[in-house]
Amino acid sequence: MKRNIFPIVVIFCLLVSFFSCSNKSNKRPRKPVSTINIKPAKQQYAFGDEVTVKVKTRLRDGEIKTVKVYYENELLQESDKLEFEINGVRLSNVGNTSFRVDAEKTDGLKNTRTKTLNVLSDIAPKQLTYQVIEKYPHLKTSYTQGLEYYNGYLYEGTGENEHSKLLKVDIKTGKPLLSFDMEDKYFGEGITILNDKIYQLTYRAKKGFVYDLETFAVIDSFTYKSEQGWGLTNDGTNLIMSDGTNVLTWLNPNDFSIVKKVQVANNRGNMNVLNELEYINGIIYANIYTTNYIVKIDATNGKVLEEINMEGLIDMYHRESDRIDVLNGIAYDAENDRMFVTGKLWPMLFEVKFIEK
Repeated sequence: MKRNIFPIVVIFCLLVSFFSCSNKSNKRPRKPVSTINIKPAKQQYAFGDEVTVKVKTRLRDGEIKTVKVYYENELLQESDKLEFEINGVRLSNVGNTSFRVDAEKTDGLKNTRTKTLNVLSDIAPKQLTYQVIEKYPHLKTSYTQGLEYYNGYLYEGTGENEHSKLLKVDIKTGKPLLSFDMEDKYFGEGITILNDKIYQLTYRAKKGFVYDLETFAVIDSFTYKSEQGWGLTNDGTNLIMSDGTNVLTWLNPNDFSIVKKVQVANNRGNMNVLNELEYINGIIYANIYTTNYIVKIDATNGKVLEEINMEGLIDMYHRESDRIDVLNGIAYDAENDRMFVTGKLWPMLFEVKFIEK
C-alpha cells in the first residue's frame, strides 16, 4: 500500500507547486497597453488633412498615472484618463508620419505604442520638359556622383571603387585643373561646397571627408548614421544629404549632428531614390536614380512641386560604343542663372532651361 501511495503524493506536490508558481506569476504587475485609432480611417492621407486621434488604454492591475500622445515627437495632449479623443489634428508632414502614446502607471511601469500613416502631398506636381541652351565636353570616364558650380569652375565628385575622385574642371574644355584620388576602398558620392570647404560622402562606408577648397587637402572626416550616402548639397548653413530613400537629412557642418529630417512625396506616393542634389533659394532639385526625371522639392515640407522629364537629352550626343550610364548631376551658376546637368560617364555637360510642356 505504501508503495502505491508514494507516486500519488509526488504528483500532488508537483501540482500544488505548479499552481502556486502560476498564481505568483499572475500577481506580477502588468504594463499598460494602449491602442491608437485614427478617424477617418484611410489607406492614404493628404498633407493638411485633419484627423481625430482616439486613444484607449487597458490595465490588468494598478492605476494609470499619465497617458501622453505625440505627433512626430511633439506632445499633443497629456491625460490621466484611460480613454479620450483629440480632435482637429492637422497632418503637417508628408511621407511616413507617426503618432506615439506613452502610458505610465502609478507603480512606474511604462509602455509605448505607435501608429504610422502614409501622407501624400496635397498638390499635383507640374510636368516640365527642357530646352538645351549650350553644350560642353565632359570626361566620359567620370562616374558622376556630385556636381557643383562655384566661382567660375565646375567641381565634380565621382564614384566606383578604385576610381573615385574629386575634380576641379574647366567647364569650357571639360579638362580637370585639379584632381584628388580617393583611397581604393571608398566609393565616392555627393559633394557640396560650404565656407570654402568641400564636403564629400561615400556610398556604404558611412564616412565623409572635408577638403580644402584650394588644394584638395583632406582636413577632416566625419561619420553619419545613414546606411548609405548619396547626394549632398547645402542651404548656406547646413549640409543636406540623401541616402537612397525619400528622406533628406540636414547636418550641422561643424559637428555633423542631425539638425532635422524632411521626407519627400508627391500626390501619388513617397519619392524614393533621391540622388544628386542642388539647393536653390529654398528649393531642392534632385535626380531620381535610374530615371530621366529631376524633381523640384519644397525644402520646408518635402512636397514635390515639379517633375522634369529629361528623356532624350544624351541621345544625340554619344556614340554607340560609349559606356554611358544614367542621368546624374545638377549644378547651378547663381550669378548668371545657369543650370547644368550631366550623367554618369556622359561625354557631354548641358546647360538647360526647364520649361512647361
